[in-house]
Amino acid sequence: MRIAVLEDEPAQMSHLVDMLENHLLNKVDEPVSCVPFYSGEDLRDALRTESFDLLVLDWNVPDLDGLQLLAWLRRQRESTVPVVMLSARNSERDAVRALDAGADDYIIKPFRPLELAARLRRLVAPAQSTAKGAQERFGSWLFDRSASSVQFQLAVGEHARWVSLSDSEFHMALALFRNLGRPVSRAHLLERVGREGESSSRALDSQIYRLRTKLRLNIENGLRLHTVYGQGYRLEFCEHGVAEQERGGVQGAYGQHAA
Repeated sequence: MRIAVLEDEPAQMSHLVDMLENHLLNKVDEPVSCVPFYSGEDLRDALRTESFDLLVLDWNVPDLDGLQLLAWLRRQRESTVPVVMLSARNSERDAVRALDAGADDYIIKPFRPLELAARLRRLVAPAQSTAKGAQERFGSWLFDRSASSVQFQLAVGEHARWVSLSDSEFHMALALFRNLGRPVSRAHLLERVGREGESSSRALDSQIYRLRTKLRLNIENGLRLHTVYGQGYRLEFCEHGVAEQERGGVQGAYGQHAA
């Protein structure tokens, strides 16, 4: 789980990052990594090429405040990534302004760490993360986290097949499906598998190629996995394909797992 944190006070930033990486880590099924930003302009520049599972924005920061950044994100970028606004502003009017601008939650400083962590988990945890939450379904593709495998049945009468993936392939594929229709940056995908550097970037391209083949992510099956120049990769619906009749099922499942 990749979280961008906007906060201009170093002490507050350290406190936030420590809280997020520790309290969230105990409650979700994947590592939590926070990327700190001390100015709104820096975060806006990053959002042009990077992707995150969640944004935590302080309202009052230099050059571009959290509310301005949020408005840009929702209107110009048309991004649906969950956003939590943190602010010392405690009036009802300010809370309404933030929520109307597209914030998913508004939390007043000083915040209570456990409450903040609980609110963030509500936004990012998959809807089916229950006692049986080892599996997540996206239309015809069923992910089994306990076995790092994916099952799919793409044609009427076809037997369902299980495909085993390496841990890195599995986490990459899950990130792409959870962000269906949205670009996922190369840095985001590399972070999911704990790698970085030029050689790892080349390895990423090879793994993406294998995922296309193993999971049959092609136009004929209603999905397309393609490169987004300057950003990374995006898995999205095709307008045509044999699996077009299942589009509604995939959309419905994605709506349940949006992160």
